[in-house]
Amino acid sequence: MSIAGKIQKSIEDSSWIRKMFEEGANLSRIHGAENVFDFTIGNPSVEPPAAFREELLRIANNPQPGMHRYMNNAGYEETRSAVAEVLSERSPETVGPEHVVMTCGAGGGLNVVLKTILNPGDKVLILAPFFVEYKFYVDNHGGATKVVWTDRETFQLDLDAIEAAIDPLTCCLIINSPNNPTGVIYPESALKALGELLRRKEKELGRTIFLISDEPYAKISYEDTPMPAIFNFVTNSVIVTSHSKDLALPGERIGYLAANPAMDQVGQFMAGTVFCNRVLGFCNAPALAQRLVTNLQRESVDIEEYRSKRDLLYEHLTALGFQMIKPGGAFYLFPKSPIEDDVEFVHMAQKYNLLLVPGTGFGAPGFFRITYCIDEKIIHRSLMAWEKLAKEVF
Repeated sequence: MSIAGKIQKSIEDSSWIRKMFEEGANLSRIHGAENVFDFTIGNPSVEPPAAFREELLRIANNPQPGMHRYMNNAGYEETRSAVAEVLSERSPETVGPEHVVMTCGAGGGLNVVLKTILNPGDKVLILAPFFVEYKFYVDNHGGATKVVWTDRETFQLDLDAIEAAIDPLTCCLIINSPNNPTGVIYPESALKALGELLRRKEKELGRTIFLISDEPYAKISYEDTPMPAIFNFVTNSVIVTSHSKDLALPGERIGYLAANPAMDQVGQFMAGTVFCNRVLGFCNAPALAQRLVTNLQRESVDIEEYRSKRDLLYEHLTALGFQMIKPGGAFYLFPKSPIEDDVEFVHMAQKYNLLLVPGTGFGAPGFFRITYCIDEKIIHRSLMAWEKLAKEVF
């Protein structure tokens, strides 16, 4: 074998999202792209906000000597300061640039944090349904994942299940709100209770239990109140995020990690993340992308476009008999599969050129994911296909 057996197995077990995306490409060749309804991959169809284009032109028309050279592995001071200023507005303590590292997207940031904190055999709790790459990221750095289910009806935090899963080897917990794949947002009351639980378990076990809050969808919220800010509830917490969704820049691979200033030994933690950003081969986040997002920390895509698509699909599908929680954020629906085998159901949907992702791919058999960050015209054209599918399964 030319590659490691472990990697070969990981390829075979890896993302259903990519598998279905590739199947979509095949169906498009057969039936024509306009006749295939691809709800698989969270690749935003909206364009970045106008302020992004203005900033891009400003930088391109005013090049500065050395603007493409190496910088501090943490990133540009001015970029980190811009991030810290916005975070400080909703943090109980002032976040400074020394608490921020610019990263190659949220994926890069998660790997940096996990490499910084994990010893071999340490456990990381992940909440089902979950973004499947979490397991691979934890494994990259010698950790072991333990899956803990959220409430199976509401997908909200199950604090009793989390507490039962924590043991002396537990190093951290990853949460994702708004959640991929459910769109659920964890409210302040749940996060406050979670913070109290983690503090109690830290004292009981005599070790730090980190909370990693994975937040790429934080600005894509349909709630009337702002997203709860995790630094208000969990002391040993770190935010990891990207501008892939809020600025519609997934291809630019730009994001950041930020530590709660109140974290135990926060200086040591930050030194570790800067070192790991370098030795993992990222070296630093892309220079041009850092400069682009410095002045865009208060910008976002127009979420009303996503709200319109959510409502269109949710109302149509529930009227057809599909059961699901109405998402509070992100751009996903996560209905129950109308038949027990979610993989079989997804294959049934392909007969109508509907491309979906089985819940099995998110550690949640019996459900399936719909991504609605696609052209609204595609959604409208798909409605008849959904009606045909519903007639077959209900």
